[in-house]
Amino acid sequence: MEPYIAYFSSNGGRYCEALIRHLAVSGIAVALACAFAWPLGIISAANKNAAKFITGIFATLRIVPSLAILFLCIPVMGTGIRPALTALALLAAPPILINTTLAFTSFPSAVIETACALGMSRRRIFWTVKAPLSLPLVLAGVKTAAVEVIASATLAAYIGGGGLGEIIFTGLGLMRMELLLIGGISVAALSLFIDWLLAGFEKIILFSLFGGHQ
Repeated sequence: MEPYIAYFSSNGGRYCEALIRHLAVSGIAVALACAFAWPLGIISAANKNAAKFITGIFATLRIVPSLAILFLCIPVMGTGIRPALTALALLAAPPILINTTLAFTSFPSAVIETACALGMSRRRIFWTVKAPLSLPLVLAGVKTAAVEVIASATLAAYIGGGGLGEIIFTGLGLMRMELLLIGGISVAALSLFIDWLLAGFEKIILFSLFGGHQ
């Protein structure tokens, strides 16, 4: 235990800074992914031809290794936070887009027909019927993306993105097992915590919308 106690006593501030940076980079990347994956998912759900093209691109991104995407961004953006955010946003997008597309194509036809029969406009049907019904699947996609990004953000440190990955790479460079364990366990614990936090947030949102009927 002595190496770990010594590390936190002398590097506590640096560790907290790395943890906060890791969270910030991951959170911004997921937010950026949502900003373009949600609209593209809705477009894919509405247009089958667009769906084949869009989902094909993002399905390909899902099988590309995280480190490969990071390195592909370097020639265009150099190193630092910008390529890290771009690569992580691209990694986060596929589960968000795929879940959004599925969510907006899996409505019971009777529900939409009933809404039309009541004289609702397309906009009103979207916001009062489709959006609430699609929310569980959409939120599940965001949760999956967030956990994946937190794990992949460790690689961002390799190109100057900072975060907990710096501790892991330092441990690899210096052959210090305690740094590898501190960094690795921190990332794993953070992933579990975010998964639990988002699951709780999802339950609150769904309960507020549907009460005990969802």
